Amino acid sequence: MPTFSTYDGTKLAYHVFGDGPPLICLPGGPMQASVYLGELGGLSAHRQLIMLDLRGTGDSSVPEDTASYRCDRLVDDVEALREHLSLDRVDLLAHSAGTNLAVRYAERHPERVGRLALITPSVTALGIAVAGEVRRETALLRREEPWFPEAFAALEAIFAGKATADSWPAVAPFWYGRWDEAARAHKAAEDGQKNGEAAAAFGGEGAFDPDATRAALARLASPVLLLAGEVDLNSPPRAMAELVELFPHAELVVQPGAGHFPWLDDAERFVAATGAFLG
Repeated sequence: MPTFSTYDGTKLAYHVFGDGPPLICLPGGPMQASVYLGELGGLSAHRQLIMLDLRGTGDSSVPEDTASYRCDRLVDDVEALREHLSLDRVDLLAHSAGTNLAVRYAERHPERVGRLALITPSVTALGIAVAGEVRRETALLRREEPWFPEAFAALEAIFAGKATADSWPAVAPFWYGRWDEAARAHKAAEDGQKNGEAAAAFGGEGAFDPDATRAALARLASPVLLLAGEVDLNSPPRAMAELVELFPHAELVVQPGAGHFPWLDDAERFVAATGAFLG
């Protein structure tokens, strides 16, 4: 397991899978260890995956300054990794909350970004609001699933501000295209992979500046892929269609039947789409 020291001396770890041109991968969560990404459904057969454990997660060290968990400050860790790898430009793949970090990196270091793949993206850093009705419509696509009645009732309670401790576990099936044994195991491992303190700080005051980020991305010369899951409540395709318009050179791919973790739902289709984009 390789490590490097970032700008403030914190030792960060990353995990390497496969061969070929390097692809830096930024996990979501926020602040979840990169292990949940696996090898992205076999993308490691096409690119060398550099899976970064963000500070305080996975095999990376806890920083002295916990305010450094803030998303905008994590940009310096990504830049330190690029320098450590001696890469003039980097291709980036980011998932979910990690896409906030990726776009803030592209905002600050556009000349360092080759290709940018945003997988089931978060829209927080760009100030896009996903309407509850869009999420509800997306949820109703699953109405024929055996788990749907209980999960949808819990979702309605969350929308109404009446969530209980049982509501969030009950909606877990919505995050996956198939609520099978693999999905259950993936979900069960999640809590042990997250740093709660870091997650709370990730979006703290000053972490995001949507107007500045939008302005910077409007000038971004890099090709961008936005990959959405057809049934993903977090990143519904309708919201992703708004997001794609913020980039001058972006394409939106909607993976049929996929939820928030499309490499688990259909690895072959996911690798085909991302591999074609990344080259």
